[in-house]
Amino acid sequence: MVKITGVTFKEGGKVYYFAPGKEKYEEGMGVIVETSRGVEYATVVIPFAEVEDSAVVTPLKPIIRVATARDEETHRKNLEKKDGAMKTVREKIEKHNLDMKLIDCEFAFDGAKAVFYYSAPQRVDFRELVKDLSSVFRMRIELRQVGIRDEIKLLGGLAPCGRECCCSSCMPNINKVSIKMAKNQGLSLNPGKISGLCGRLMCCLSYENDYYADACKRVPKLGSEVGTPEGKGTVVNINMLKMQVRVKIEDKQKDTVSFKDFNVDELKFKAAKPCKGGKEEKDDENDPDLKEILD
Repeated sequence: MVKITGVTFKEGGKVYYFAPGKEKYEEGMGVIVETSRGVEYATVVIPFAEVEDSAVVTPLKPIIRVATARDEETHRKNLEKKDGAMKTVREKIEKHNLDMKLIDCEFAFDGAKAVFYYSAPQRVDFRELVKDLSSVFRMRIELRQVGIRDEIKLLGGLAPCGRECCCSSCMPNINKVSIKMAKNQGLSLNPGKISGLCGRLMCCLSYENDYYADACKRVPKLGSEVGTPEGKGTVVNINMLKMQVRVKIEDKQKDTVSFKDFNVDELKFKAAKPCKGGKEEKDDENDPDLKEILD
């Protein structure tokens, strides 16, 4: 087991492990750490824990120190510079007539570098823009293009459910989401109902996919014929949370039709093939449902 302290560099961002120092840490405390990009300010989210050796890449870099009042002031000033810098860069983008959308920016803790995130429909030649920005900010400038999912993660917003987007609030890593996850859960394949602000499939579809992928192996297929305590019938609805099946039973002698609910263990049916949509499965490019929704 390895002793670690978990920190993030942005609210809701990915958690990185560092070797704890001799000081005591509390959740929400500011610390100074050394990264591949240099010395950075971070916030503690896991004061102390022990994880398996396989969960970390050793050797872990140590936490340099708990942030001092001066460090906090430097970090605050870097955040305050953000709005003014964003305005300046947007003006420069317009001046150079570039087809790119500025998303976010961040300044290195030591003030030696500024990173600007942008989205664009195609590759952008921003060499002249970088030269212009370097003369304005008098520091190293980096421009990084991000995808539509990363754009929403950086900007945030309210999802269709009314809560803040998972990717910007509680999901450090953006996971693969498949259209077959929606199929497993019996959701409408209307793009407007299962798409997030980014226009892609909602991240939350993956939360319960493991349960549904397993549950649909143990229930009959919709429209299939099953044996019930009251005779043979056709499956018209499946509730995989309650593991109940609604069956349509026709009595030709009495010329009647009835609909009744049965527990799965009361039915006799041929086992369904394993559901698709697991973590390792890839979407079929020929699936007609993917013409409307692409992940």
